[in-house]
Amino acid sequence: MLRLARKRWLFRAFRKRRELRGIADRTSAISSDAILLYSTIRNERVRLPFFLRYYRDMGINHFLIVDNDSDDGSREYLAEQPDVSLWSTKHSYKRARFGVDWLNWLQMKYGHNHWCLVVDPDEFFVYPFCDTRPLRALTDWLDASSIKSFSAMLLDMYPKGPFDAQPYHEGQDPFEIAQWFDSGNYTIQRNRKYGNLWIQGGPRARMFFPDLPERAPALNKVPLVRWNRSYAYASSTHMLLPRGLNQVYDEWGGEKASGVLLHAKFLDTFAHKAEEEMERRQHYANSHEYRAYRAATAKQPDLWCKWSEKYINWRQLEILGLMSKGNWA
Repeated sequence: MLRLARKRWLFRAFRKRRELRGIADRTSAISSDAILLYSTIRNERVRLPFFLRYYRDMGINHFLIVDNDSDDGSREYLAEQPDVSLWSTKHSYKRARFGVDWLNWLQMKYGHNHWCLVVDPDEFFVYPFCDTRPLRALTDWLDASSIKSFSAMLLDMYPKGPFDAQPYHEGQDPFEIAQWFDSGNYTIQRNRKYGNLWIQGGPRARMFFPDLPERAPALNKVPLVRWNRSYAYASSTHMLLPRGLNQVYDEWGGEKASGVLLHAKFLDTFAHKAEEEMERRQHYANSHEYRAYRAATAKQPDLWCKWSEKYINWRQLEILGLMSKGNWA
């Protein structure tokens, strides 16, 4: 059944390639050992300078980005970047399975045998020793250990006080503002069909879904994969096929290495973004997540609580059990 599902996702991706229009194709510059980053964006111009700098400093060699009809200058800005290949589409994000079909196609075509990192423009990858070792040190260790996928929990970051109290400026580190996170308040279940862990909770569950925590967004992701053209993401980066790639935890009592995606959603840009996405209705389950956001932002919520922790570094996250260096020394 899952093999058939994977073939269906790959066939969908192949068909959806026709929805993408090349804007700046620099893929000929991709070397055989390049580490690639994939993302789908819409109207993220203010975030892009820091996003690109963060991942360049980490060791990303090339960015492959789909712009979903931005009108804020994002497309023009990205087209000028020498390490970015860019495609544009006006087609439905929802009908492309929230961008998964587009990125599955680009990974199928350009990502084979490369380490590929798939993130949103408000997600910032943190891995063990990231303050002293480049991303290639991690991928080299994963290769040497015959590990093909690497998980990262999405960690919602937020400011103290209302979201719009501190304006975010282009090029700024968003975590100068969104410095806080929930150190606990998470639930974990195993998805028996796909073999992955399903994580929910954190500030979005307690603030936006207090009465229906099971409808809160999933926080489990497998963003870093040594890609093969026969692989396919099934639902965002929450899970992929073959299902063995989702087994990024140790069932026998040990700990596998894992990371975190710091999620910089809750800045002063949030209210406008929530309103825009509600009007577009291009998100999961009839945009129920953004409906909850819009209802709550009208009250100028403060996500900070007495259990909030101020972010320091990856070692802090490991101590709290939110990520692990496993046996990578």
